[in-house]
Amino acid sequence: MKPAPFSFVRPQGLPHALEALAADPGAKVLAGGQSLVPLLNMRLAAPTTLVDINGLPDLDEIEVADDGVRVGALVRHAEVLASPDVRRVQPLVSLALAHVAHATIRNRGTVVGSLVHADAAAELPMVLSLLGGSVTVTSTSGQRLVRAADLFAGPLESTVRHDEIALHAFFPALAEAEGVGFEEIARRHGDYALCGVGAVVRLEGDAVASARVGYLSVCDVPTVVDLTEAWDSPDDAADLALARLDPADDIHGTAAYRARLVRVLTARVLRAAHDDARSRRA
Repeated sequence: MKPAPFSFVRPQGLPHALEALAADPGAKVLAGGQSLVPLLNMRLAAPTTLVDINGLPDLDEIEVADDGVRVGALVRHAEVLASPDVRRVQPLVSLALAHVAHATIRNRGTVVGSLVHADAAAELPMVLSLLGGSVTVTSTSGQRLVRAADLFAGPLESTVRHDEIALHAFFPALAEAEGVGFEEIARRHGDYALCGVGAVVRLEGDAVASARVGYLSVCDVPTVVDLTEAWDSPDDAADLALARLDPADDIHGTAAYRARLVRVLTARVLRAAHDDARSRRA
């Protein structure tokens, strides 16, 4: 199929891009295009204007500091995955990115674009939610910071307005005495996951002070559950998680199958994050 007709704008500066978005309520931002272009071709999206931001300066940088990782709007998945500094400061981002689609898509798709696309079956929205990260957006009215808890409004729906451009995403650093784990199950490597789980475990001495677990491809939005009280009992942890989750049926798997995956992966990932925290402390 071919997309519906649209106008195309390739601005030379950020003010021009913001003006183009503000002038057309049906406009969409084009960055990597790995989510948007298939929707256009299937006519599941029909913007009246595409604003291609690939020519804008200063949006293709990765900034790594002690407090976390800031990823610009034009940074590709592959660039972040290849960064040893990102892996050192926040390894959960690197663990999850290794599961994102295929190399060809990672070479073109953008981290920020995946977040704004807000697909609950994608890895990075869950990671941002689990880490308590944020996205900075801007419009002709000025900048605002959108925290992950406020970013994902529903299936394929974020709270970024049509006239806003997401400038960068921020992933907080792994804290001292913390460890992470990530695992997902897909029919084939690179396919969307049937279920994916990430965890951050924090130790105080030998005790677990915090165990937070995030789930993708289970609910309509990425969902984070605090499993601290049950982290050392696989059955209790899974029961507590499933009380907060609402696994759904689709053409790829039944709700019962997804619930079973939640049980298996929750235990694996909590154990991996706990072991990671202990190894980092040693």
